Order: sequence, then C-alpha cells, then structure tokens
Amino acid sequence: MTEVRPTAAASASLWERDEEIAAVTRAVETLCTDRSSPGGLLVFRAEAGLGKTALLAETRRIAEARGCTVWSARGGETLRSVPFNVVRQLLQPALVSMLPEEAREYLGDWYDIAGPALGIAEPGDRQADPQGVCDGLVAAVRRLARRDWPLVLLIDDAHWADQETLHWLAGFAERIDEISVLVVVTRRPEEVSGASARHLDTVAAAADAPVTTLSALTPDATAGLTRASLGEHADAAFCREVWAVTAGNPYETVELLAKVQDTELEPVEARAGELRELNRSARGGGLVARLEELGIDATRFAWAAAILGTDISTDLVAKLATLRPDDARRCAELLRTARILTAPDPATGRSADGDLEFVHPLIASAVYNSIPDALRTAMHGIAARIVADEGHGAAAAARHLLEVHPDDDEELVGQLREAAREHLAVGAPDAARRCLERALKEPPRPESHPQVLYELAEATFLTAPARTIGHLRTALGMPGLRGGQRVDAVFRLSQALLHNDQLEEAVRTVEAEAARLRPGPDRMRLQAAQFMWEGLHAGEAASPGRSQRLADLARPCTGRDNSERALLILRGFDALMHGENAEEVAELCDRALVNGRLAPGLGWTDTEWGIELLLMLANAYGFTDRLDRAETLYNEALRAYETAGWSGGHLALAHAYVGIGHRRRGRLKEAEASLRESLRLAERVGRGLPLYWSATCSLVDTLLARGHVEQAWEVAEEHGFAPPYPSTIVLPDPRSVRGRLLLAVGRTKEGINELEAAEKAAAARGHHNPVLVPWAADLARALSTEDPARAARLAVDVRRQAERFGTDTAIGEALRCAADLETGQRAVRLYAQAVTYLEASPCQYEHAAARIEFGIAARSAADLHRGLDLAVSCGADGLADRARAALNAGVGPA
Repeated sequence: MTEVRPTAAASASLWERDEEIAAVTRAVETLCTDRSSPGGLLVFRAEAGLGKTALLAETRRIAEARGCTVWSARGGETLRSVPFNVVRQLLQPALVSMLPEEAREYLGDWYDIAGPALGIAEPGDRQADPQGVCDGLVAAVRRLARRDWPLVLLIDDAHWADQETLHWLAGFAERIDEISVLVVVTRRPEEVSGASARHLDTVAAAADAPVTTLSALTPDATAGLTRASLGEHADAAFCREVWAVTAGNPYETVELLAKVQDTELEPVEARAGELRELNRSARGGGLVARLEELGIDATRFAWAAAILGTDISTDLVAKLATLRPDDARRCAELLRTARILTAPDPATGRSADGDLEFVHPLIASAVYNSIPDALRTAMHGIAARIVADEGHGAAAAARHLLEVHPDDDEELVGQLREAAREHLAVGAPDAARRCLERALKEPPRPESHPQVLYELAEATFLTAPARTIGHLRTALGMPGLRGGQRVDAVFRLSQALLHNDQLEEAVRTVEAEAARLRPGPDRMRLQAAQFMWEGLHAGEAASPGRSQRLADLARPCTGRDNSERALLILRGFDALMHGENAEEVAELCDRALVNGRLAPGLGWTDTEWGIELLLMLANAYGFTDRLDRAETLYNEALRAYETAGWSGGHLALAHAYVGIGHRRRGRLKEAEASLRESLRLAERVGRGLPLYWSATCSLVDTLLARGHVEQAWEVAEEHGFAPPYPSTIVLPDPRSVRGRLLLAVGRTKEGINELEAAEKAAAARGHHNPVLVPWAADLARALSTEDPARAARLAVDVRRQAERFGTDTAIGEALRCAADLETGQRAVRLYAQAVTYLEASPCQYEHAAARIEFGIAARSAADLHRGLDLAVSCGADGLADRARAALNAGVGPA
C-alpha cells in the first residue's frame, strides 16, 4: 500500500506471503540472468484488501535491489472509460523523459502509430487501426526493454484497467517469451465481463505458472500482526476477535489496529467487544459517517477528489468543490490525517500530475458511491468544464460528460462528437462508440442526428458490423444525409453487410440507391459497388446478363475518374474469372491506372473504395502472368498497411496475397512464410471470415506444391479447411484445393466428389478459367484409370479454355494434363510442348514440374538435372525427390 505505516503495519499484507515472494524472487533472478533471458509473467488474484498492492510494493523492492528498472500503473474503478489510461501510466514517464527526437528514434516506424495512444505525439488525420496501435505498443515495450534492461512492469488492479490497455496486455502476454521483461499483474476475481474478461483470461493463460490466489490471514498471523502493532501484551481473546472482525483481511486489519491505537483502546478481552464498531467506521457507511464528522468542506473536498479520480491536485479539487485555496489545503490535511487521502508514494514509481491520491481503492469507491446521485451527476458536468478549461481536450472531458444526464444540449453533443474523433484517431473505437451513443441520448438536433449515427457507424465498423448496419439504416432513413455523404453512407452500409455475411443484401442496397440517382459519378460509384459485390459472390449462380451489363457499362469508360477506373477493374476481373483473353484483361486493368500507378483516392489505405477492388486489380495481373505488376501491387499493399499501422484484416490479406505472388512465381518457401504470417494475423481477426479462408487455402495449396502433404492436411484440420465454404470468392478456389488435398492423402473417392462439386459451382458462375479454378486437370488425372473417356474429355476442355485465355502458364499446364493421360511418344511430345510454354512463363514451379515429367518420359538426364535445380530453387521438395529418384534409377520410365 502506498500510505506510510509503522514498520510492522507496513508489512501486514506480506504476512504469510512467503510462497508468492519466493515466486517473485525467482522470476526477477531469471530476468537478470542476461539480456537474452526470456520474459516472465506472474498474475496474482485476490479480493479487495488482501494485499495485492503490498505484494507489488515488495516486488518493486526486490527488483530494485537487484538493479532492475521498475515501472508501475494502476487501474481505477471510475477510469475504465479512459482509453489507454493504464498503459500511459506505465510507459509515458519513460518516453516523456526523452527528447522528442530521441523518443521518435526509439519507437522508429511505430512512433506515429503508438505515440498518439501514449499521449506523446499528435494523432494523424485518419482513424487508427486498433490492432496496429496494440502492436505498436508491444513494439514500444520491446524497444524500451532493450534500453532499460532488466525491466519490470507492475500493473495493479488490472480488473479496472481500460479495455484498450487490456487489449495491449493480452497481445503483449502472448509474446512475452520474445521480450526480456518481467510483468507482474494483480486483479480481483470476477469484476469484469465481455472483451475485458477475455483479455484477462488470455493474460492468465500466458502466465509462467497458474494464477495465484491470495488468501486471508490466518488467526495466528493476525495475532502476530496485532502484537507487532499494539504490543506483546495484547491477549489471545483480543487477537482472536481482531481476526473474527476483519475475516483476516490485511487491509482491514491494519486500519482496525490503527483505530485501536488512535482511541488508545486496551488490547484485552474485556475491550474486544468494541472492535466491531471501530471496524465499521473504517469501511462502507462507517467510513462515510467518519468523513461527515470532518465537516461539510472536507466532505465536499473528498467528493471532488473521487470525481476526478486521477491526477488529484488541491487546486483542481478546490475549483470543483468551490472552496477557497486556504480552505482546500486545510481539508486536504484533515483527510490525510484521517487516512482517507495521502500523498502519492514515490516508491510506486507512478507518475502523477496531482499531489493527492486515496489511501486505498476501497476508500475511493466508498467515497464516490456516497455522493448523492444528482450531485454526482452535476459535479461530473462541472469537472468536464474544468478539465476542458485546463486544456486537456475533449477526450479527457468525455469521461465526465458520459455521466451527465441528457438535457437536449447541442453543445454537449458537439463535445462528445469531438471526443469520439479524438478517440478514433488514437485507435480507441470502443471509447468513441460510448461517446456517440451517449450523444444520441441527449438527443442531437434533427439536422445533426443522422451525422451522429453515421459517425457511430464508423466507430463500430471494425468491431461490430451488425451494429453498423443498424446505425446506417437509421441514418439513411432520416433527412440530413445528402449528395456524396449519402452515397458514402450507402457504400459503407454495403461493406458492413458484406462483412456480416449478408452479401445479397449488400447488392440490393447499392442497386436500390443507384436507381434513385441521376447519371453521374455518384451513381456510377454505386453501380460499380453492385458489380463488385456480385463479383465476389460465390453463390450457386450469377445474376442473368450480369457480365454483359458490366461490359456495356465499362465499354465507354476511359478512366477519367475513379468511378470509371473502378468499372474497368471490375470488368477486367470479371473477364479473368470467365477465362476471356488475358491480353484484354490486362488492357482493361492498364486503363484503370494513371501512368502505371494507382490513381489518387484509389490507394490501399483510402477508404472510399476499400481493399476488395484493388485486390481484384492485383489478381487480374497476377493470374494473367503479369507477375511483376501484381507483385508490385501486393508489396505496395503490405508496405502501406505496415506504415499506417493497420495490423488487422487488411494486413492479413496483404500477407496472403504477397504469399500468392510468391506461390505463382514459384518461391514456395517464401510463399509459406508469408501465408503463415497471414494466417497468424487472420486468427486474431476471427475465423470463418473470407480473409481467413484466403490464408488457409493458399497455405494448403503451397504445402501441397512443396510436397509436404502431411503438413497440408494438419493445417486443413487445424483451421477448418472443409465445407461449408464462404459466400465470397476465395483465390485459389477452395473446392479445387480441397479436392487436390484429398487425392494427395489417398482419399480418392472423396477427392473426386469434391472436384465434381467444384465443377458444378464453377459452371453455375460461369468461371471457366483453368488457372483460377483448376478442378478439371486434377479430376482428369484422378479419373484416368476408372473413366479414361471422361478424363480425356476433361483434358480437351482444359486445353480449349487455356488457349482461349491465352497465357503461357495456362496452356503449358493444360498440355501437362493432356500428357499425364498419355504414354509413349505422344506423352513425350505433349510434355515437350508444355516445357516450351512453361519455360516462357513466370511460374517456375510449373516449369520445374513439366521439365521433370518430360525428363522421365524422354529418359533425359539433362532435363531431369535442370528440373531438379528448378525444384530445389523453388523449395518444391516433393518434385526434387521425384527427380532424384528417377536419376538414381537410371532415368527409367515414370
């Protein structure tokens, strides 16, 4: 505890804590072994007053005696709505002590991402990604831990930490082994629910040992503490009554013994009956009565301090309590003497702008809850004005505004909207949501009501698409959203519907709004959105005439604005999926660029169009053998999201498509690494989403190409890569990849069934590109023995579609498929033709496979050696083993 006590009383909460102190000592010793030592995490759980704070104080003493740097922070019951409150307490002092340029150097690329959340940098002009901010805060600790090693972080009352801090703490806990820092966390059991509870569960699961629950003092320990405080003459019956009255709670025991000393009560059995009344005055209603005995001024001072909650300065409290400075100082002294307030303890290491804090959180809660409801609300309103007048900004005042009763105050609505913008800019959308939901209760004026709903939808878009849908529909049903803003709202609504797996409703939404508009850029934007969502739909059938309507709409487009560019991209992607000529696909995409680059407003972090459109563009290049241009776009996306700190779904998709680029190029090891990183990030966003399927499907496909069949099966099993499939298109086609996987593990009948399901789905959608939906070649090979006639027909269809598409890769792969069904010289000739095409293709894995198959069929050691070199450079271990086996066997027949 932070208050000053007599020596024995100060260590009261450490009685019977030998095991916990031993665990702390071991963890500190492990940390101090060397700079490469793994990080550690200890979690202690206890009810209020059982000594969590005292144990952290002892941890500080042990760590500092060992030469450690120690930083600490504490959650507060009334401060849970303040985003990043606890992590700022923890890290801000170290960063503020640096020169601005030094802090920027230490945080590097993370400065602009994590700096605003820590309060050391101004936020940018766009909404920050919460996951990116979380990753930036983890990076900040990683770098500070290297500078200040050995570093110990203490977090008290984590159950009262804000949700943003708990998000960071959970992410940090999962990587604790990578960072040489010791974290010690204390919390009460229960107390929290929802996301905060999940984060604390994650922290507990990552701890070095099971969470330790602190127990109350035994009767013997209470007796020892009583005699240490009051003298050895305290008799056994008196000591036993102290234990019975306090239930062995160390905090209550210390407070009770202090009152015994204050009242000079004799510690003998005859006076033991007075202990219960003394104990009641130290808590709950008794504490309130004791506070009232100090006078109305002191009571108002304590109430004002409880309202402020943090950074309690006498001057601020005086303003809030409407006390003169001299009276305020007198009240502060009275409350210190009564052990209600105290000066911040420098030993805690917590930075505080104020000169007072409550002796214990129990006291702070009791005082706060004792304020009459109406007065408490009014004081929060006054506190909001004082905080704003002090220059702390709308976000700092918002905590108080949230507690004010609705009163049709448009100024308050404006303050809450400004606070929400500040919260979004630092990566705290949940805090922004609370502000805007409170603003709606005021309520806003009719002219601003839909604007507030639209802003609320922006705050919930990343975390709660179902809520976003409701807010936007309500806003669109009101007058007030006009022109471009209404179009933005409709587009955003369609995106939310897509993310909520309501793709058909997303299509209907933009279609209906487009029909209301006159011809022009706004209407064209919504028409493009309709085609985009339809193009992503993986349902049973496409809408009749869709491709022709899209072609007609895109035909006159020259790319003069982004709506036209979007239509050109959509037309190119649609042509790609249907297997139309690759040259025409690429030409359409080229027209959507400006001097070979993405147009302004169509960048990866621009929100007007979203990531889906640009991925269509990049994939159109990637699957038409324009891999240089595709990889440029994939890598631009990755850099853009990393620089902006977007560490959620956008970054997961960027890694997935960088992996797909590597896979297409034939860099299979690099592809596997990118896809595993994508899958790791996708896990954090949530299973079942299209981005999760993209990462999983591509990883399975890559592992199969490498010849790592068992690993591919393990990934599929672990990540649910099986029907039912998502309602949006995933590349490569999951049914085709799943069918190939089943064939590879020997489940031939199931594999054939899966490939036939892929055939049916592709036919319904008109997806005839054998590169994107490669079911036919694998099905032909699987049927070559039991139904050779059907296999031959499939191979002919594959070749016809490949020649229509026209890329070297597509034609070469079709020739490989045809050769696999033949023997003798006809197979040799077909493999030779496949090699010719694939040698000109940028896809080196397919070239390696064709070269090795030709070498085996033609008994050509030279081709086998060349194919082996290609396979090794690709990381295609299965192909390389096949080539080596053929060479070792004297280049016999396959």
